[in-house]
Amino acid sequence: MTLEQLRIFVAVAEREHVTRAARDLNLTQSATSAAISALEARHATKLFDRVGRRIELTEAGRLFLVEARAVLARAASAEAVLADLAGLKRGSLLLAASQTVANYWLPPFMHRFQTLYPGISLKLTIGNTEQVAASVRGGFSDLGFVEGEIDDAALMVTPAAEDELVLVIGAGHAWANRTEIAPADLPGTRWVLREPGSGTRAVFEEALEGLGIAPAELDVALELSSNEAVRTAVIAGAGATAMSRFVTEAAVAAGRLVQMPLSFPKRRFLAIRHKERHLTRAQAEFLDLIGQDTPNGKKRVARKSLPD
Repeated sequence: MTLEQLRIFVAVAEREHVTRAARDLNLTQSATSAAISALEARHATKLFDRVGRRIELTEAGRLFLVEARAVLARAASAEAVLADLAGLKRGSLLLAASQTVANYWLPPFMHRFQTLYPGISLKLTIGNTEQVAASVRGGFSDLGFVEGEIDDAALMVTPAAEDELVLVIGAGHAWANRTEIAPADLPGTRWVLREPGSGTRAVFEEALEGLGIAPAELDVALELSSNEAVRTAVIAGAGATAMSRFVTEAAVAAGRLVQMPLSFPKRRFLAIRHKERHLTRAQAEFLDLIGQDTPNGKKRVARKSLPD
């Protein structure tokens, strides 16, 4: 039994599909099937039932999946320790971030980190806040960066930066020439919002409640899963929205969006990692790099988390 066989088995088990697992692992379908067959033949144990075009784990397969994941986690931990010993001359850092953070705030830090440590490969995956938290919790990402609040006992959450939501409309909107907007005006127009589960949506709805407006009172015309789609729809006249200043400032400066004079509470960008997983030197250095731009002692927090 090899680590590669275990890695293939776990991928197939999680997807319940050989072809999808092969694609995600960058292997041929035949190589993936052969690895599963070799495991089953070597131990004379059926790991999957073939049901039509689908496959399902047998009872033995379900029990084996727990142990296979544990072995792979230990192997990854051993590799991380060895990478530490290399003095940041090689290794990898898997990042996950929610959309506003990933598209507008995080890339300059990634560039600076890679300039300092060219031997450390960086990979960034993008999702909403819930998806990023799940990725870090499941061990698929080393560090996560989100704009929504996280309440998860398995995760360590520290402030990374501040952001501000702003209310914007298209230049042709009926409010465009108004110099004042009251909270009571908000239900009187159509809205374009991010999807439920996004940090931007959660923070906006919390801000609405603070203003005495129930989110259900808004006339939501569109729910879209990217900042760029929301911004484009608002520019086209589909309605109002509340988005990060990072997302809107260029379009406001160009006159394509109009920022309305209604303030929302500031929000935080948060860094998250798993409490029980080894904090590698590469992870700590990345957190330190971000901490150099924040006034809240983030750098010292990251350093204290390093093992003796």
